[in-house]
Amino acid sequence: MTGKGGTGKTTVAAALALALAAGGRKVLLVEVEGRQGIAQVFDIPPLPYEERKIAVAPGGGDVYALAIDPEQAMLEYVEMFYGMKRAGKALNKIGLVDFATTIAPGLRDVLVTGKTSEAVRRRDKSGRRVYDAVVMDAPPTGRITRFLNVTSEVAGLARIGPVKNHADLVRGVVASPETAVHFVTLLEEMPVQETLDGVQNLRAAKLPVGGIFINMVRPELLPAAAIDAAMKDSFDPGELVLGLKAAGLADGAGDASLIAEALADEISEHAHRTRLEQREKQSLKEAKAQRYELPLLPDGADLAGLYELAEEIRSQGAA
Repeated sequence: MTGKGGTGKTTVAAALALALAAGGRKVLLVEVEGRQGIAQVFDIPPLPYEERKIAVAPGGGDVYALAIDPEQAMLEYVEMFYGMKRAGKALNKIGLVDFATTIAPGLRDVLVTGKTSEAVRRRDKSGRRVYDAVVMDAPPTGRITRFLNVTSEVAGLARIGPVKNHADLVRGVVASPETAVHFVTLLEEMPVQETLDGVQNLRAAKLPVGGIFINMVRPELLPAAAIDAAMKDSFDPGELVLGLKAAGLADGAGDASLIAEALADEISEHAHRTRLEQREKQSLKEAKAQRYELPLLPDGADLAGLYELAEEIRSQGAA
């Protein structure tokens, strides 16, 4: 799950995890940016570097969460591929882990995507996958292609050996037909343009594009004729005055005129916003990707709101 900052990417990722877990499935929700966004969304204490259950989905499914720490992931990597557990801890103490990920920023991306890929591939004793789905709250749209395109990121680091093998395994998961990179956007010019650019960049890198989640969609409260009139500055506030009086919402002509003037301003603002959102919605068709609309939550994205969004995601067939 990716999206421009401020679009509600983490909230939608959390809701998607709940939706995928519904009916008795087990889903892992992963974050990679160190913001503890998952903990904030679910209103729980900060997550440690371990997988732990954080929510029960409708129908009895479970959502687990993991906040990946690149330094801890690198220590795991050193132990897994080189058998150097003690040496890895020593390297961490002298700051070599930070040094390695600083001079080779692509390595940091390989580590966090690698940890997620391991969770995808992991199987229990019966041979069944431990998780039915894994949802990653990934970096923003502007960085998503480079973040996921791990093979090219480590091309200058190693041609053979464990690093290359690890990167190839990650690439196999990321580019798999079972993987989908979903976008979260708002019906505003900049998020929409970043989404379109992101979709194009992913396809150019031969990475799998999923759907577009249009978040915080407001209902259209007025008929098209009223919106057209407001856009043309031909809306008649006198009609509002008559309506207010007929409804008993104004005591005198002065009160009715003041209220009507304020309402006319609101109608004009709503009309312009509606037309803008309609244009942006039309622009998103250029992506040629499945689109889902999630409503603006009147009470904010609290825990109840997450379950509401999860149900909306399920009802639209996105999970």
